[in-house]
Amino acid sequence: MKKTAPHILNASTNLLGFCLVIITSLKITKFNHHSYLDEFTMGAIFCLTISCTLSFLAIKSTDKKRSDKFENIADVLFFAALLCISLAVCIVSIDVV
Repeated sequence: MKKTAPHILNASTNLLGFCLVIITSLKITKFNHHSYLDEFTMGAIFCLTISCTLSFLAIKSTDKKRSDKFENIADVLFFAALLCISLAVCIVSIDVV
């Protein structure tokens, strides 16, 4: 099995920074009361944070079985975060148009 934990860690940290910028922007503009955008973004932040942690643990783990388990869970959570970000983008697109 190809190791994807370093890629998950890299992508998760980048998207986590993106989500934190979105949340900060929503709080500054007081836009968070008008839509579910902040809920989807917080869901993505939660999934990405856990995904980052698990992919880091998968990289550092010496036990192959445990490393694969951490990597698989991190992969699923990363995909869930991508779904949350996609829904957030749809909400922004609908509000802009």
